[in-house]
Amino acid sequence: MSDSTKVYTADQDGERLDRFLTRMEPTLSRAHVQKVIAEGQALVSGRVRKANYKLQAGEEVTFHLPEAKPVEILPEDIPLDILYEDSDIIVINKARGMVVHPATGIYTGTLVNALLYHCKDLSGINGEIRPGIVHRLDKDTSGVMVAAKNDAAHLDLAEQIRTKAAHRIYWAIVCGNIREEAGVIKGDIGRHPTDRKKMAIVHEHGKPAVTHFRVLERFGDYTLVECRLE
Repeated sequence: MSDSTKVYTADQDGERLDRFLTRMEPTLSRAHVQKVIAEGQALVSGRVRKANYKLQAGEEVTFHLPEAKPVEILPEDIPLDILYEDSDIIVINKARGMVVHPATGIYTGTLVNALLYHCKDLSGINGEIRPGIVHRLDKDTSGVMVAAKNDAAHLDLAEQIRTKAAHRIYWAIVCGNIREEAGVIKGDIGRHPTDRKKMAIVHEHGKPAVTHFRVLERFGDYTLVECRLE
């Protein structure tokens, strides 16, 4: 992906700069947008601003997205459970215990390391340590993941997720015996206020989330549920 510069006009008062740009650039994660802003690549009316800058309606926002840096994460010959593959995408059954992409302190043994070995070339839209990754699963969650092998596929998959044309369904065993047969859980998801490695429902700076669930089976003090994310 080559360098690109886009100009947007803020459409509401009080929205954080990073949230606005994440909304304008749905293929980018908020963390990646914040990183680009921190590098001084976002101008508001010609001035460099921080991620938490509160926009005013009508302000011009210039966003420069640098070309993805060369991938520094090394390919590793890690076995993959491949369910499907063509020239655009690869579908993997991710095992429990595998980290999806490298992060601080974790640079080996990830799904990205394995994909780089198997695919040789992946989409670079997400930056240097998350090539090909369109969505994620937590380390201890197993399940099907789709990775993009080129930028066009990456953009298309991200758009399907954004518009909810693609659906994500999970099975989970939860503590307690849920009384309802089905329901909807709504809340803003963000970093846990005291344990930054965990996510939780928060009262501010969270991302809206809606989960539809239905009970599949009950096991006394535990319940097996199917969860569909909006």
